[in-house]
This record gives sequence, C-alpha cells and structure tokens, in this order.
Amino acid sequence: MSIEENLLRIKSTIPANVSLIAVSKTHPADVVMEAYNAGQRVFGENKVQELVGKASEMPDDIEWHMIGHLQSNKVKYIAPFVSLIHGVDSFKLLKVIDKEAAKNNRIIPCLLQVHIASEETKFGFSPEELKLALQTGEHHQYKNVDIRGLMGMATFTEDESVIRSEFKMLKLLFNELKDSYFKDAVSFREVSMGMSDDYQIAIEEGTTMVRVGSAIFGLRHYT
Repeated sequence: MSIEENLLRIKSTIPANVSLIAVSKTHPADVVMEAYNAGQRVFGENKVQELVGKASEMPDDIEWHMIGHLQSNKVKYIAPFVSLIHGVDSFKLLKVIDKEAAKNNRIIPCLLQVHIASEETKFGFSPEELKLALQTGEHHQYKNVDIRGLMGMATFTEDESVIRSEFKMLKLLFNELKDSYFKDAVSFREVSMGMSDDYQIAIEEGTTMVRVGSAIFGLRHYT
C-alpha cells in the first residue's frame, strides 16, 4: 500500500476527537511529503537535527511535534517554531524551554512525560515524582510554556493487558492532576499515548493524540 493509502486507512480508524501525529523520523523529506500531499499536517520527530532539517525543507503550514527525548542544550534550535514538545521529563528542562520560548517571544505548548512502562530505558517522571513537583507550584513561574497534558509510552510487549493497564494508569493520573493542579487551565486537555502497534488500545483508554509512524510510512530508513 502507498503512504497515502496507509494514511487514509489509519485516519478511518481514529475518532474525530483524537489527533493523528504522523511520526516521520528517519524518513526523508520527499517521502514525508507524500503524507503531506495526502492531507496530513501534523508530524512528529524524535531528533532535533532531523526536525530542524525537515522544517526548513517542507511547507510552513506543518505543525512539528518533538516527540523524542529532548536535551536542554538542543531546545534553542526548535524553540522558534515547534508546535508541541511531548517529552518534558523534568522541571529543569521545562525551565530551559520557558527561557528559549521567551527569547523567541513565544509560548511553547508542552506535555509532561510520565514513565508508565516496566522498561527502565523509558524516560519520564514517575507519577509520585510528578505530583511532588507540581505540589511545589514551580511550574506557575514559567510564563512562556503552556502545559497541555501528559505523554507516556507503554511497555514494548504483545501482552495487551499490560499495555491497557499502563494507558489506563496514565489517563487516571491525567484526571487526578487536572482536578488537583489544572482545574482552571482550559488548555490542560491532552493525553498523548498510543503508537502504530497499540494506538487502538490507547483510543479505547481515552487518548487525545496518537503517534503513528511505521503503520503510515513503513519500516524506518536508517543511514
């Protein structure tokens, strides 16, 4: 199937209240343009260098999402244009994003990444760490970031019950934080969970964003 056919097939399985982020990492701009020409306007990259390169080559009406682990010293490169940063895994990083956003006279939307998987290799706050961090109220002093919600990655497993329980936990945590810390924040409404292999489960568990790559573009191209 072509990229356009894959994209249309995926879109047909996603309800209107869920955003599709086409994960274009490792695929060259000319390949990504096939999805753009089929109507896709939101793309996700996990490496800053690749994100900056594609943003400079491709049309200006694209929303670029940074979905991978973000190092503090790389924030300045994407601060002028990034539409959403998914992987904010510390308040130290949030502070840097706020500073770089201010330099660009922007407010940058962010998601707080929660470690929901059993694998140690995943990044993110533990639920307990995140609650303690929010209790300090430190996030209120950052005027150039807008915390939009949470992001999480499930364990890489074929056991659907494990994946479902992890997604369920993230959605429950989102609800708890919304009630406790973001009750008046209208923009705190996003839960980013679900990828090519598990996005249907994520939809059933209340995600608002799915990050789909290989199901649209095929296997990754590594150089």
